[in-house]
Amino acid sequence: MFSEKLNLLKEKNLLRRIYDRESPQGPRILLKGQEYISFSSNDYLGLAGHPYIINTANESMSRYGFGAGASRLLSGGSILHHQLEEKIAQFKNTEAALVFNSGYAANTGIIPALADRDTVLFSDELNHASIIDGCRLSKAETVVYNHKDVMHLEECLKKKAATKKVIVTDTIFSMNGDIAPLREIVRLCKTYNAYLYIDEAHATGVIGKGKGALAHFDIDPEPWIIQMGTFSKALGSFGAFLAGSADIIAWTLNTSRSFMYSTALPSCIIAASIAALELMENDPHIIKQLWTNRDKAAQGILAAGYDTMGSETPIIPVKTGSIQNTLRIAKYLFEQGIFAPAIRPPTVKESRIRITVTAAHTDEDIERLIEALKKI
Repeated sequence: MFSEKLNLLKEKNLLRRIYDRESPQGPRILLKGQEYISFSSNDYLGLAGHPYIINTANESMSRYGFGAGASRLLSGGSILHHQLEEKIAQFKNTEAALVFNSGYAANTGIIPALADRDTVLFSDELNHASIIDGCRLSKAETVVYNHKDVMHLEECLKKKAATKKVIVTDTIFSMNGDIAPLREIVRLCKTYNAYLYIDEAHATGVIGKGKGALAHFDIDPEPWIIQMGTFSKALGSFGAFLAGSADIIAWTLNTSRSFMYSTALPSCIIAASIAALELMENDPHIIKQLWTNRDKAAQGILAAGYDTMGSETPIIPVKTGSIQNTLRIAKYLFEQGIFAPAIRPPTVKESRIRITVTAAHTDEDIERLIEALKKI
């Protein structure tokens, strides 16, 4: 049965494979002994292999050991977990915060905790799969509005009468690299008395001087705005967080199944996240370098004649037209020593090469990418 289904995926050019590195994450990686320039990771600030983070994690293991051994509610956390939550609340200018094991665990645990059968969720059609699954698990009615279409969202809000309304959106969309129109969405929240739940996975450390989309748009973090983000992308560590009012945090702590029933993250990972926040806050040059590199790459790709699908961030999709063409381009880049895998359905409706630029890329790295794309 499964062999037939696998053959069907192969016929449609949708069969995937895993690429495992033989080196640290970074702008250049080793695959089967061969070095490649990597434009495929979300390590936007190049912190995944930073010596300060590694040393801090090692020191933490010496003090707290490695395994957590239990959930947070059953002694799995160390004092570092609480310190990180205090630091995130300060970073996001909220009353409190809560650490989750991953972005996926956060969205599939927080959204069901916030929503019930008297809730209507309004979700952008290009939201991440973890948001989609969180909405499904909540059992609340979910209305999907057209991507970034504020007029359509308002029509949906007008039509639905509910005790509680929650607008749910990524702030930077992970496959298009565009930014949600938060100012207009916040206006709708105020007009229709709705909560706002934002996924800051790709915005934390990238926009708003690293603080995310609210800072980017100069929006105050109101109590009815609920922020989720990750440590696993720009911050080069692992895990996720919820930031918001003290009541929201307390309620989630007591009702989110993915938080309550997961073993806590090891303290060394928590220590790495604290170190990453310190690095980012103390060295604003890293974010400036990220945007310098992003602009160089985006301008070069556009000048080469490619459609970047409205990208506004270091996520730069290259429109390819078909699955077959996407695979051809990815293969050519790979042969040129550039790792930028094909992105195909069901991850996206339209196949593409998803280029992600980091602060650690050199001018030479970016120029090699652009020259390779010109030759295809």
